Amino acid sequence: MKLGILGGSFNPVHLGHLFLADTAIVTLKLDRLVMVPAHLSPFKLEAEGMENVSNSADRIDMLCAAVTGDSRIMIDDCEIRREGVSYTIHTLEDIIERYCLDGKPFLIIGDDIAGEFPEWRESEKILELADIVIARRINVSAADYPFPHTIINNKVMNISSQTVRKKITEDKDWRSLVPSGARAIIEDRRLYGFNDTSSDCSQAVIERVETAVREAINPGRFLHSRNTAFMAQDLCRRFGLDPKAGYLAGIAHDLCKQLDPKLMMKLAKTDRMPISALEKSKPSLLHGRAAAVLLRERFCINNKDILEAVAFHTSGCEKMGDLAKVIYIADKTEVSRNVEPAIKNMCYTKAGEGRNGETLDDLLFAVLKKTISKLESRKLDLSEETLRLLERMKERNN
Repeated sequence: MKLGILGGSFNPVHLGHLFLADTAIVTLKLDRLVMVPAHLSPFKLEAEGMENVSNSADRIDMLCAAVTGDSRIMIDDCEIRREGVSYTIHTLEDIIERYCLDGKPFLIIGDDIAGEFPEWRESEKILELADIVIARRINVSAADYPFPHTIINNKVMNISSQTVRKKITEDKDWRSLVPSGARAIIEDRRLYGFNDTSSDCSQAVIERVETAVREAINPGRFLHSRNTAFMAQDLCRRFGLDPKAGYLAGIAHDLCKQLDPKLMMKLAKTDRMPISALEKSKPSLLHGRAAAVLLRERFCINNKDILEAVAFHTSGCEKMGDLAKVIYIADKTEVSRNVEPAIKNMCYTKAGEGRNGETLDDLLFAVLKKTISKLESRKLDLSEETLRLLERMKERNN
């Protein structure tokens, strides 16, 4: 096995790390690249101090999330298990002993520390055990080093973990610098001073649910779900609700849309609500209720507003809450839908409550009437819940 070793604090892992890893694998024709997170790095102790180093388990989790699905990259926690200050010679000996290698491994280091290599602990022995590969981090042009080495002509990316941490702490744009899996962990665990308290819906949960939805339905339906999520997010901002809750309910509302009808019925029965004659004859009407059950049981989502919004997005219900109203509206009016101009203007306005001061109920009433009109024109049966909701909205508007 042709192996490369890339160590670092990965505090946190960022796109520069992954770009370098990919370049090394391709350039050196590696079978495997091993990323080794340090317990304590002798290069970082003096420069940064240890107050900014996240928990070792968090850093490993972020690395694993960042390389999910990439069978070329391994994570080895030998330095963390060894504890203390991490010296390259010890890591190199450990990896050579445990891995079946074809020849020397490639040890990849950055040109920001390569100049100090002769001063590393047992540097001469390192040269005997590994081929040194220098990756560019600060130098655009090649530099001379007094030891055998190969230089990777990688693009120099102006990203560092220290910069990412600083941006997180200062609430500046950092998300574009970090892989999505690691980003979700940072937000979910409030690492590096991240302090978004605006929502109970963690990014990690949203991403897990969105992945499940993408795998459960066809691409066209999934795009509708994403459009609904974005529409719901915008409506939540407009009417003072939690945008993340809107996005989560929107992305999840059709989770069970293409589920087997028998399984759909089985799931819906577990919510202990009555199943109407219409739903028994058309089990597909139960896909929202089935999705709400899955959200609670598989993803441990217990937010009543989210579960209600997903469960009743098809028919609505008489006493639906504000988030449920938002998802009902978003499902019917997202950008891929053929929506008449008057309703579209009500939905997509940015000014105050609406162009003419419309409330959320005004918007719901307009969308509900149009939806019922379409169903009646197609001679489709209306659910009792939809009819009761219509009567309630008429009462409010009288």
